[in-house]
Amino acid sequence: MANRQPVALVGSESLLGREIRDIVATTVTGIELRLIADDEPAGLLTRVGDEPALVAGLDAENLAGARAVFLAGSTPSSEKALDLLADDPAAIIDLTYAAEELPAARLRAPLVESGLEPEDADARIHVIAHPAALALALFLRRLQAHDPIRRSVIQIFAPASEHGVAGVQELQQQTISLLSFKSLPRAVFDTQLSFNLLPRLGEEAPVPLEESELRLERHLATLLAFPGEGAGAPMPSIRLIQAPVFHGYSFSAWVEFEGNPGIEALESSLAMPPIEVRGGDFEPPTNVGQAGQSGIAVGAITPDRNQPEACWFWLVADNFRLSAENAILVARQLP
Repeated sequence: MANRQPVALVGSESLLGREIRDIVATTVTGIELRLIADDEPAGLLTRVGDEPALVAGLDAENLAGARAVFLAGSTPSSEKALDLLADDPAAIIDLTYAAEELPAARLRAPLVESGLEPEDADARIHVIAHPAALALALFLRRLQAHDPIRRSVIQIFAPASEHGVAGVQELQQQTISLLSFKSLPRAVFDTQLSFNLLPRLGEEAPVPLEESELRLERHLATLLAFPGEGAGAPMPSIRLIQAPVFHGYSFSAWVEFEGNPGIEALESSLAMPPIEVRGGDFEPPTNVGQAGQSGIAVGAITPDRNQPEACWFWLVADNFRLSAENAILVARQLP
């Protein structure tokens, strides 16, 4: 994107929206953000970096003239924006999955893509891949490029922040309520998440864990099939678990190779941007330590004592940073 071109951000006060604002303000040139309200009222005064900014209402007039539109708010706001943009030429960069079933939509993950097909580069609707799928695609494709994988099994620990501010607040309020012997709020998870690990959410949860797992699985299968280095990595068996943490994904991965190259070779082959590797002399990475960091971090690489061709890996990723950086890379690639 040459020069400074206006890009609208729908859901500017959401956790994802704030991450996009932070990256644009601190590390990106050439993008001028136009902040658009989601659930918050129009007219709110906020900041992008050190500059004051006014949040405009979500209507056709405020979207008009934007080169691209980030969808980073609630599902209703994304659906409303899609309706308003039906006849607008602006590119749509969707981080909420509201547009993923549309025929014109393309799944995007610039950190994984080695080259763009013409139909992807010129697509009008770009759906940013699930952050856990992005993290796993980076990891598995890098392994596959150097040491072919036979099979893998990965447990994925999801943070409350994947459900936005409401998820974070409910986990916080549940913790306080438990320590105060009060009843628990259940609007997001419909069960106790605080001090707990959940293989599924309550029956009345607005977004079932199974729905998120299926989306993650679909996106990962697509990313592993992208052409380029590491293509052809076998699809892992995955299990998504809701963890009682506020922010950041963690992954426990078991990987069996065609021939185990050894820990030192694995550390060496993985250690390339955007992957940070913590060797055995360092503390393993944590989701808290990865907050605000790009890419993924890998550590605690250990051989499986019962399977000589397999190793265990521990991965972490900042879910919002990973999604926001890929969305901004898509905006910068627009023709």
